[in-house]
Amino acid sequence: MKQLVSLTKRQESLFRLIQDGEKTTNQRLLEALRVDFAKISRVTLIRDLNVLLRMKCVKRIGQGRGVRYEPKIPPFIKNIDPQEYFQHETDMRKIQKIRIDFTKKKSWFQVFSEIEFQHLLELTQTFQNHMRFYSPKQIQKEFERITIEFSWKSSRIEGNTYSLLDTEYLIKNQHESPHHSHEEAVMILNHKAALEYAWSHPKYFKKLTLKKIEELHSLIVKNLHIAAGIRKRPVGIVGTKYKPYDNYYQVREELEELCNLINKLSNPFLKALAGIAGLSYIQAFEDGNKRTSRILGNAILLAHNACPLSYRSINEVDYKKAVILFYEQHSLSFFKKLFMEQYEFAIKNYFL
Repeated sequence: MKQLVSLTKRQESLFRLIQDGEKTTNQRLLEALRVDFAKISRVTLIRDLNVLLRMKCVKRIGQGRGVRYEPKIPPFIKNIDPQEYFQHETDMRKIQKIRIDFTKKKSWFQVFSEIEFQHLLELTQTFQNHMRFYSPKQIQKEFERITIEFSWKSSRIEGNTYSLLDTEYLIKNQHESPHHSHEEAVMILNHKAALEYAWSHPKYFKKLTLKKIEELHSLIVKNLHIAAGIRKRPVGIVGTKYKPYDNYYQVREELEELCNLINKLSNPFLKALAGIAGLSYIQAFEDGNKRTSRILGNAILLAHNACPLSYRSINEVDYKKAVILFYEQHSLSFFKKLFMEQYEFAIKNYFL
């Protein structure tokens, strides 16, 4: 973590305890630290807390015995090294206990720095300038290329084994590969249908509703024996201890809060990233959540005259790590990095 390079191991542990949000009083912090640093005294704890206060890593709230500490670095912009983080097995990683509150709009504002936002705007301007010189037929042909590559890679992230060439042949000729299952072909064709729907109705996704997200999900899971609509039973996620809500009404409320958040944000790239990460986090549906989230992100980008992502060059394992980091630590730093790389890739490879 770049913010903590000048801290000792003990101070790093202390900061992480405060970030976790459970042990924030002096006594509870002292008890937790003594698990790994048996000889730490109350005086040493106070000294370490003062270091974190001077570095503006934490803030002190209250006085006397009621004093507690909270992190000042917003969780969404915590810079966590994925390679280091995933050296620990699933059951050995300590995850955030407090759930993300999608009603807190201000906590999202710092996800993109001003420099990053301007860079994305400049890339978008390049895309829009190129589009002006394309005929409708050329635009349609280029969009077909994005559709093929998006349908292939988004499906591949979910374990689909179709090659890019097989995907192209399937989409162009509606002919399934004899070396793959029928379900894999359906998954790919559903991606095509969903992205084409977003492309054909861009202004429809300018303002999000729960109904519109459900429509995208219905397109993604059509003929795959997956129930449409908000799930009514618990789901588990491979590779993480994070547990989404299992109550229908809580899931629905959280999804509505996500829609309200996205509608209140003005930065189109933040709206798209919030949609992709947020829907993955909520796991609103029985299956197909991440597929729907990627469609949702592209629908938001298209609604704001921005270029959709194909994800063609993304590493599938990195993508899954980024999602799990958001589940477990609420950090969007790695997710944002991949998002920006894929947006830049899209601008440099499509509609030239």
